[in-house]
Amino acid sequence: MRHCGLLAAGAILTALSLALPAVAFDDAKYPDLNGQWTRLPPAFGGQPTWDSSKPWGTGQEAPLTPEYQAIFEANEADQAVGGFGTTTGWRCLAWGMPAMMMDFQPMEIIVLPEVTYIRTSDTQFTVRRIFTDGRDWPAHIEPAFRGGLAVGRWLDRAGSGHYDALEVETRGFKGPRVYDASGIPLHADNQSIIKELFYLDRADHNILRDEITVIDHALTRPWTVTKGFRRTGGARPEWGEYVCADGQSHVAIGNESYYLSAEGMLMPQKKDQPPPDLRYFKQAGH
Repeated sequence: MRHCGLLAAGAILTALSLALPAVAFDDAKYPDLNGQWTRLPPAFGGQPTWDSSKPWGTGQEAPLTPEYQAIFEANEADQAVGGFGTTTGWRCLAWGMPAMMMDFQPMEIIVLPEVTYIRTSDTQFTVRRIFTDGRDWPAHIEPAFRGGLAVGRWLDRAGSGHYDALEVETRGFKGPRVYDASGIPLHADNQSIIKELFYLDRADHNILRDEITVIDHALTRPWTVTKGFRRTGGARPEWGEYVCADGQSHVAIGNESYYLSAEGMLMPQKKDQPPPDLRYFKQAGH
């Protein structure tokens, strides 16, 4: 009798699944975003910058409020003597939005009827989930450290019957967050609103543009930059593995960072850096 019940339940589930309407998805209406995407070379050498058309650090000309300009300058002074300032990547924490869109590692975009996924690695494997199902903003957003909550809609700007752009707004963040490794900070209240417009370059459909506008209380005005990505790797690209914690030698103790030597000894990170508080360890000679 038990087997008969299981068979009956299976038949009911099958009937229900057949009765559910299939989600129509005509992928020909969407731009071809398949493949592997890597960031375009910046205008200046060195580490990637938030605005790739401008040089590192103060050369970014970030429109910071006086309070956050002072925080940024203190961060630069700390980095100048070997510290990390406001940055967190050395601790293998994900950069989160918007810095993750600098595309530190190759990026993949997966378009589905009601959600678009952006898979990349920004010191950690990260997946952005962009909802395109017509939902409104919820009354409460659970803050997220990596991608926040992203709501988007596909646009047919040319009126051709085919989508040519994806418009996205992202809210709901945890911090601390910076724009790039120079340490340009976002506001500690994490009330950022980040707006994006993704579209393929008209002259070359193997180039993807991402116009990003950050609205944040640490800024005197919205800050807009355009990121560029190139499709690489052919039809079957190679996807490597990047694990930040593998071989990590930096150690965080309290508000200080130290370095683990090849011999396994704790070393100072900065000149004249005091040792960590050892009050809970038995001291020599005591």
